[in-house]
Amino acid sequence: MKAIWYDAPRSFALTDRPDPHPAAGEVRLRVRSAGVCGTDVHLHHGEFSPRYPFTPGHEIVGEVDLVGEGVQDLRVGQLVALNNRVSCGTCTNCRRAMPMYCTRLRDLGVTEPGGFAEFVAAPAGQCHPVDDLALEVAAFAEPVACAVHALDVLAPAPGSDVLLFGAGTTGLVLTQLLARSGAWRLTVAAPTRAKLDLARALGASETVLVDRADPAATSARLRDGAPDGYDVVVDATGAPAVQEQCVPLTRDGGTVLFFGMAPEAARVPLSTNEVFRRELTLKGSYTQAFSFDRAVAALRGGTVRTEGMVTHRFDLGSYGRALDTVASDRSCIKALIHP
Repeated sequence: MKAIWYDAPRSFALTDRPDPHPAAGEVRLRVRSAGVCGTDVHLHHGEFSPRYPFTPGHEIVGEVDLVGEGVQDLRVGQLVALNNRVSCGTCTNCRRAMPMYCTRLRDLGVTEPGGFAEFVAAPAGQCHPVDDLALEVAAFAEPVACAVHALDVLAPAPGSDVLLFGAGTTGLVLTQLLARSGAWRLTVAAPTRAKLDLARALGASETVLVDRADPAATSARLRDGAPDGYDVVVDATGAPAVQEQCVPLTRDGGTVLFFGMAPEAARVPLSTNEVFRRELTLKGSYTQAFSFDRAVAALRGGTVRTEGMVTHRFDLGSYGRALDTVASDRSCIKALIHP
């Protein structure tokens, strides 16, 4: 099969690899779509613990091609969305209902071969049937699962006044979930007008165009909209310059959620006295846990809509161009690779 194969950071090639064979309890998927996201850009640079050599691609939708011994609930030809994070279920963190911190985690597309390939083998129990969904809707299952987990972590109170930085894939998904989860006013701030227009159509109450050259002016406009600060401020950008604005824009007793993935070495100045004195709550949301089935249900029921969000499509041979697009093209919302 053809697959993207890394042997070191920033060193990859489209190569021929042996077709995977499913073990007992596994299936082999013919990859139909694999999303490219900011995590893949970080992995390209060697961040967030990739295990070399490996094939990236963790947002996977595929067709069951071969069924391993003992698999009864899936059939050949069935379209499924794959939860790529396979926890052991028995380590200390798994027993504390924290499978994302499993000490024996198998992470397809990070520590094991992922979906930027023609085939991938995966545990049958991680496959969620999506025959009733369009392929490019099902392709959002993994990022929506991450956003659902973020709402689990945040648990916004009804009536919350929420500020959300970012209108990329995760920002637009969070826009929809926040609008249905207690945010009576939701302000979305981003630097691209077209993305803000889509955020408004998907449920944002207000939008603010971010001036990248003048963050202070943007903060002033956001402060004008909430003189006492926002109950909740969410960063879905991972940009340190944006994250630095979150605490000052949060009202006394409010909550900041860091959802965007910043570079591992990034540091943001923080006044612990301000956190202490104003009784602020700082939270982080990392990947997804116990949320994949709800993500598929949200896509199936229309709670999360995806029309207009897939802006770029590539084949495996264009993987490098796909990475560049996600990293630097502001018009990109969601990029997909269709092997």
